[in-house]
Amino acid sequence: MIEKTETQTQEDRLSSRRLRLQTLVRLRWLAVTGQAVTVAIVAFLLKFPLPLVASCSLIAALAGVNFYLMIRYPATHRLEPRAAFALLGFDLLQLCALLFITGGLANPFAALVCVPVIISFASQPIRYSTALIGFAMVCITVLAFSPFPLPWFDGMEINVHNVMQFGVWCSIASTMAFAAFYAYRVSMEASQLADALAATELVLQREKHLSQLDGLAAAAAHELGTPLATISVVAKEMERELKNDDRFREDVQLLRSQSERCRDILRRLTTLSAEGEAHLRRLPLSSMMEEIVAPHREFDIKLELVEKSPRRGEPVTDRNAGIMYGLGNLIENAVDYAREKVTVTIEHDHEKVLIVIEDDGNGYAPDILTRIGEPYVTKRQREDTAGGLGLGLFIAKTLLERSGASLIFENREPESAGARIRIEWPRILIDANSTK
Repeated sequence: MIEKTETQTQEDRLSSRRLRLQTLVRLRWLAVTGQAVTVAIVAFLLKFPLPLVASCSLIAALAGVNFYLMIRYPATHRLEPRAAFALLGFDLLQLCALLFITGGLANPFAALVCVPVIISFASQPIRYSTALIGFAMVCITVLAFSPFPLPWFDGMEINVHNVMQFGVWCSIASTMAFAAFYAYRVSMEASQLADALAATELVLQREKHLSQLDGLAAAAAHELGTPLATISVVAKEMERELKNDDRFREDVQLLRSQSERCRDILRRLTTLSAEGEAHLRRLPLSSMMEEIVAPHREFDIKLELVEKSPRRGEPVTDRNAGIMYGLGNLIENAVDYAREKVTVTIEHDHEKVLIVIEDDGNGYAPDILTRIGEPYVTKRQREDTAGGLGLGLFIAKTLLERSGASLIFENREPESAGARIRIEWPRILIDANSTK
């Protein structure tokens, strides 16, 4: 089972995803364009009084830094968390300086202060993002005390009451906090899901690789047969020519005997592959379950396999690495958290195939039951859980669902404590003899 170590935190997984510089550069060019267009409209179209030189200087500073980054680093450059924090902090400071000289919180564009913070929470480690949102809170607090008026019509001045200023501050602060938390949660869950799916693919690839070793052995036997036959023929000729030469007779005999030994080994590999190919590719449902259950009978927990339906007419399944790994993982978890007994029940009819795994442990904790199947749910305490609830369970659930199964995780009835997992397939999906 593939599991994350206990010391690997959510922050570690997020820190491995670095912000690409090209993405930030493009966003900054968009900001430069937006700021320049806004200043031009306010100053020349609406003809509002505006500190034009200072505003243009701040916009030029952002454009200059952005141009330097564009020519200094390649487009594929990935930013370290500290570098990303510094650039986003600079963006935040430049925007707040522009807002400060154009009315502070009275400026309708003050809400844009949230943008660098949201970008940080969506792509950077939590400690850097927390520092940035703290800096942003300081900046919007300073904006509330801006002495510069909002650019407006000549002879008119907009005076925002202190209560209104506080309301705007609360609005921006709450929007920033909510949007940042939302971006962080979405990004973290996407990162976890991507890592878990990558681990799932790795497990499935490993299982498929193991199931293909038999075919590889047959191919190797076939390919090596011809050169070994040539060696054997040459060895016989050498033995005949040198049989009276005591210097080489023993060496030639050894060469011939070892070549014959290699041919015998390859012959056995070919025979095993030919004999075992059919039953390795397909097997009855009961045989598959016996094979899955067998490795877990070596423990102190009693493992009972119950067949409610007769074996006559039972489904014959293709050897599916994902199904076998997924069921094996669920049974292993049940054995780990059972007190004395685990029961695996098999039932099938013309429409469905049902496998129920039950243990007599304490069952799933209520807060965990609603989250089962999510990656990195790692509460694995024997006092309150009945099975593995980390990455392994996510992998098992994903592999089984890919085969067409539906899974239900639940606790057993109060009179019989423990956990129950119901895995059900439409028979047409799992029976190799059915017309698909």
